[in-house]
Amino acid sequence: MVRGRLWRATDPGLAEEVRLRLVQDLMAARRAVRAARGDAEATRAARARGDAAKVALGERGTVWWDDGAPDYDRRMAKNTPYADWWKTRREDAEG
Repeated sequence: MVRGRLWRATDPGLAEEVRLRLVQDLMAARRAVRAARGDAEATRAARARGDAAKVALGERGTVWWDDGAPDYDRRMAKNTPYADWWKTRREDAEG
């Protein structure tokens, strides 16, 4: 959850060493995007590497769960069935 928006979590079924390697790939891709400023082709390639890492982590693409629950990735929590949970969480944080 970032600023009220739901984000899909990494697939918990990934082996730890696989998850660590994919996170390293993602971070390298992010650094490559930053280094590619001004070079459109290099930026596209670096972003594609980052997207591939996120798909492999289960954060994008086909969902990793198999219980039929819908994917609310990138949606505002207040516009999903999690609206009451989000409201309660915000009220608790505000004290």
